[in-house]
Amino acid sequence: MSPYKIPPEQSHLGWHNRGYLPHYDAHKKFQFITFRLADSLPQEIFKRIDDEVKKSPPSLQKINKSKAIERYIDRGYGCCALIHPRMAECMENSLRHFDADRYHLIAWCIMPNHIHVLIEQIGRLSLIIQSWKSFTGRFAMENNEKLGLNIPGPSFWMPDYWDRYIRDADHFRDVIHYIHYNPVKAGLCQEPWHWPWSSATLPGAHSTSLSGAHSTSCAPGERSSSSVYKKRES
Repeated sequence: MSPYKIPPEQSHLGWHNRGYLPHYDAHKKFQFITFRLADSLPQEIFKRIDDEVKKSPPSLQKINKSKAIERYIDRGYGCCALIHPRMAECMENSLRHFDADRYHLIAWCIMPNHIHVLIEQIGRLSLIIQSWKSFTGRFAMENNEKLGLNIPGPSFWMPDYWDRYIRDADHFRDVIHYIHYNPVKAGLCQEPWHWPWSSATLPGAHSTSLSGAHSTSCAPGERSSSSVYKKRES
């Protein structure tokens, strides 16, 4: 595969704000990214989170809000369309499609209503995520009725995303652990490798050193199908 060349319109933006959240965009940065379905947090839950966060000191409100959102989305609100094996497969194929071209895919987990991804960035971050969302969103809306996804509105994904650049080797290790153990924490399985739509199932997945950062990538179609989702369909 030829190296990915960044055209001028994809030059990196550094710190910027797209109207929702602050983002950091830089070449060769390791980025921990989270994005979620449009109905993953009902408005009454947002109000509850805001009420909880207001009780925190101002300096902690931002991080406490982020933690609260992560806690609530793990409870499985909304249509949880990503739990359908066809939808999850589409999402995984999207993540892996431009691996080694626009980014190096290091770790990921497809949860029922949100996604966690760790990449080493090459192209512009917002365009990388836009490509994931547009491909999977189009598939979801076109197959909503056929697959019984129960998407309630015209949008599949929530606007924007969260990104955190990796500070050091310890942060890198902690993020991989967080990604792989998210299904365990949410009560969906007992061990990370039991969850089928995660890089935890791949050879080398538990290498958490920066020097082996690209070891979990593999070609599409190399994983075997899992019985976890088949049981959920019954």
